[in-house]
Amino acid sequence: MTKVDIVSGFLGAGKTTLIKKLIKEAFTGEKLVLIENEFGEIGIDGGFLKDAGIEITEMNSGCICCSLVGDFGTALKKVLTEYAPDRIVIEPSGVGKLSDVIKAVQKVAEETELDLDSFVTVADATKSKMYMKNFGEFFNNQIESASTIILSRTQNMAQDKLEAVVALLKEHNEKASIITTPWEEISGTVIRSAMTEGNSLIKELMEEAEICPECGHHHEHEHEHHHDHEHEHCHDHEHEYHHDHEHDHEHHHDHEHEHCHDHEHGHHHADEIFTSWGQETPHKYDREELETILKTLSENETYGMILRAKGIVPETKGSWLHFDLVPGEYEIREGSPDYTGKLCVIGSQLKEDKLKELFRL
Repeated sequence: MTKVDIVSGFLGAGKTTLIKKLIKEAFTGEKLVLIENEFGEIGIDGGFLKDAGIEITEMNSGCICCSLVGDFGTALKKVLTEYAPDRIVIEPSGVGKLSDVIKAVQKVAEETELDLDSFVTVADATKSKMYMKNFGEFFNNQIESASTIILSRTQNMAQDKLEAVVALLKEHNEKASIITTPWEEISGTVIRSAMTEGNSLIKELMEEAEICPECGHHHEHEHEHHHDHEHEHCHDHEHEYHHDHEHDHEHHHDHEHEHCHDHEHGHHHADEIFTSWGQETPHKYDREELETILKTLSENETYGMILRAKGIVPETKGSWLHFDLVPGEYEIREGSPDYTGKLCVIGSQLKEDKLKELFRL
């Protein structure tokens, strides 16, 4: 029986970092396959994980929640047939709905030997409130559907802020275990233990979502809602929700936010709300130039509402630079080369021409 772990989390939460830690410290000795799905035109993390010797199956045709009926199920069955792994780790798109991914795995489990071992959500403790407010339909679904919530970036948080975030998450999922200890202070086996403790919740959560634990079918009447007007209204105000203005606009836009994003039965696909821009390029950057670009991208709304940027680019001095950006912060590190430079930016209402200009393309 192949065990399946789903590691979900909003854009930039740290899913890939967590998976590497689990592979190194908790899943040792297992024949493991990672199925990774990127929302975006260019897969960046695949190369990152290949450095660790992990088999990657990437599906870049669209976000996982838009590919459930077709290639996701096919890819999962193919992995089972070709590799017969002990464990499959699924890393869904950062803007995928965890409930959809769970249903898709259950559907495949009807026909194959699969055991859904855990479904967890990695949440950036420093940005959960902002994401919950701006993109509740997607972020809240990941929180509400998780058997375990693993908080990232807790190491520098004030205690009162951390406790406030935990309380906020518990409003959406009071039953899940919430890991608050910084990852560097605990081993992957401790995290894995917390994930398996959530197993008793799996059946209960599935039943609450009206998914039959035995057959995997979703026994709920699918109501069609027409959100065209609401969706259009959301985009008109999207930039007013930017993280830099969270406090200023919090009271003024509460009603609008609820109207826009907090659809209890929302049926938006990720590609209705989020867009991505990807580019392959041989352009070489020096570190200072790249730092200026990322600083501009993280502080300036001219390029759209940026939720994630990442890339692998050649440096003028001969090495390769890997970068990651989430709202308000970014990092640059040296890494392994790729066949050419790759850039990927994910967000809402992206201005592609301005992004090309910013990256000197």
